[in-house]
Amino acid sequence: MRPILLQGHERSITQIKYNREGDLLFSVAKDTVVNVWYSVNGERLGTYNGHTGAVWCVDVDWDTKNVLTGSADNTCRLWDCQTGKQLAQLKTSSAVRTCGFDFSGNIIMFSTDKQMGYQCFLNYFDLRDPQQIEDNQPYVSVPCSESKITSAVWGPLGEFVIAGHENGEINQFSAKSGEVLKKVKEHTKQINDIQTSVDLTMVITASKDNTAKLFDSTSLDHIKTFKTERPVNSAAISPIMDHVVMGGGQEAMEVTTTSTRIGKFEARFFHAAYEEEFGRVKGHFGPINCVAFHPDGKSYSSGGEDGYVRIHYFDPQYFEFEFEG
Repeated sequence: MRPILLQGHERSITQIKYNREGDLLFSVAKDTVVNVWYSVNGERLGTYNGHTGAVWCVDVDWDTKNVLTGSADNTCRLWDCQTGKQLAQLKTSSAVRTCGFDFSGNIIMFSTDKQMGYQCFLNYFDLRDPQQIEDNQPYVSVPCSESKITSAVWGPLGEFVIAGHENGEINQFSAKSGEVLKKVKEHTKQINDIQTSVDLTMVITASKDNTAKLFDSTSLDHIKTFKTERPVNSAAISPIMDHVVMGGGQEAMEVTTTSTRIGKFEARFFHAAYEEEFGRVKGHFGPINCVAFHPDGKSYSSGGEDGYVRIHYFDPQYFEFEFEG
């Protein structure tokens, strides 16, 4: 399984995202650049230039028309995917931590950090109403006073956003009223990442408490737990197999104290039903910050603290592999 190495960032990767067809891979990092790559051969298609701070999040709508990015320069920006032109810029009072299009591509959400005396907010904008964008007035803005949102995704049917918080809570925020529909607290520490399954029925959360957990996205029922001995930075659900991949490692600040061999910078594969680990993939020279499965399930990518994105195409043995539980 030889990886394709994508070198397009000078600082650590913060998020990677495939579009719905999986022909494009978007990567953002702490170096202000937003890159888009061909996932089949790792060729760089282009960049979206304009941010002046670390870019924390990226999303692309379902027909790959628009790209949304959120950055520490206190803006959330909308881009034309094909031309790289900036279509809109939404100013905030603190860094934008998470962003996402709902399934229609009409409504966007993004959350801002709690910093410099400002509260954490979850904002919803309707892109069909140019006035909202012009006035920078979201149609719903939800203050999160207790604990800031560290990761968020749209739930099924675009009815609510599932958000993970710094204190380990998961909330469902209605996209119509902004009220909290459901709340669970299964994690003991910060949730680093939330990703949905391909049909949006499940979400997987990756937490600093060394576990990743699988939840039903509507009821927020806790289904499975995957345990490791390191903080989990990211986790993704395979679209075709009962597998999840997890990336983690120590905190970036502790990395210098260990050799790469015991650094545990592998992507780890778990069986979704049996909660058992069945494989590891080495490669990054630092913790893995983000993992994502290709929508066809035949490859996956990981972005690391080392600034590289690696695309791994699975060997034929992977698909014939039967797990003996």
